Amino acid sequence: MRSAFGAGDSGLNITDKAPDLMEHTGQWRDRHGKSKDTFRRGMKAWKEKHQGNDPCISPPPSSLPPVFPLAEANQKPQGLLLHDVTMAGLQELRFPEEKPLLRGQDATELEHDIETPYGLLHVVIRGSPKGNRPAILTYHDVGLNHKLCFNTFFNFEDMQEITKHFVVCHVDAPGQQVGASQFPQGYQFPSMEQLAAMLPSVVQHFGFKYVIGIGVGAGAYVLAKFALIFPDLVEGLVLVNIDPNGKGWIDWAATKLSSLTSTLPDTVLSHLFSQEELVNNTELVQSYRQQIGNVVNQANLQLFWNMYNSRRDLDINRPGTVLNAKTLRCPVMLVVGDNAPAEDGVVECNSKLDPTITTFLKMADSGGLPQVTQPGKLTEAFKYFLQGMGYIAYLKDRRLSGGAVPSASMTRLARSRTASLTSASSVDGSRPQACTHSESSEGLGQVNHTMEVSC
Repeated sequence: MRSAFGAGDSGLNITDKAPDLMEHTGQWRDRHGKSKDTFRRGMKAWKEKHQGNDPCISPPPSSLPPVFPLAEANQKPQGLLLHDVTMAGLQELRFPEEKPLLRGQDATELEHDIETPYGLLHVVIRGSPKGNRPAILTYHDVGLNHKLCFNTFFNFEDMQEITKHFVVCHVDAPGQQVGASQFPQGYQFPSMEQLAAMLPSVVQHFGFKYVIGIGVGAGAYVLAKFALIFPDLVEGLVLVNIDPNGKGWIDWAATKLSSLTSTLPDTVLSHLFSQEELVNNTELVQSYRQQIGNVVNQANLQLFWNMYNSRRDLDINRPGTVLNAKTLRCPVMLVVGDNAPAEDGVVECNSKLDPTITTFLKMADSGGLPQVTQPGKLTEAFKYFLQGMGYIAYLKDRRLSGGAVPSASMTRLARSRTASLTSASSVDGSRPQACTHSESSEGLGQVNHTMEVSC
């Protein structure tokens, strides 16, 4: 059967593949200790009982043993090897079977384990592709997984109004998903660059043409790196709490000292939450302390934490500031809470991006996890970000009976997206071209600096 997302053979034709079927069937019987003579006698007895002695009549397909060798009882099915052409050349990909849904899980969600050059990657797909529109691809922060990081945001009612027009692809960093097995002793966790290099395998597996990334913390760094290496695959980025700088020696020493005096969950919490939130020990902090300690495999988390703290600088510069400056080429919305530990890093990242396609959103009263504490404001900002890219023709505010009037702060945010002239084209799902140059934005005014919005 053809997968809903993957490309491949349309199916197995029993008539055309009869010799191959018999060959595989013989291999299966030999492996399971049944001789060919026993099989022939069984077939003869079956024909005499059901069809008489007519040798031309074959048993129905349901009575034949499996075509392919069965896995051992304690092994997971590995899927079929298919060959496809990628940008890097011919690669061998393994398409695993989809896992069954757990009770209470969204019926539209499907789990996949995608094979990449640096190991398996757990991915959850929500919805189905909508024409040529990009997929929304998320990547969580260290200490979390896609559920702990994004469930509150994507389950918000207004956000679901957006996501029904897109397929959503949640990516879990290796070994961070719920129920993940512990990595063996000596396992080398992928570097941040390698984590970014794993994502093209996900994009190719599901046949996405390009994605809009939403990343938080470490996930924001990975997506930014992904966009730098594979710019043609990224249509836009929402980067929450991104720190573009690597750890210096002082920061490294402080992290090492903290690991000796604090538990791993408490160390990670100081990365996720502001000092004020930790001192007040809010209910949210207590909940995340418990879930980080119980839901995420601690040994795997330690490996991810160590690798994130060993990251290098993103090596980006604002165009025109240095010769051959390298920066993100897609529209970017930077998001940070007004009291978040990552505030300085996000401000510095903003200074290194192209101001004509960058929006800096500072959210009041949101702390270290704005997507959790202020999902409504972030959803509204995301709507206007998509509108600026041409994927939403109009926006409806549920708080107003007539609908399409945004709040003042979000109106300013929408203007900062360097108005797209092709937003109406989003109806047919074609890829829009945002107008970021003065010559294509005549009459609208060129944006020559990053628009900062507080809401």
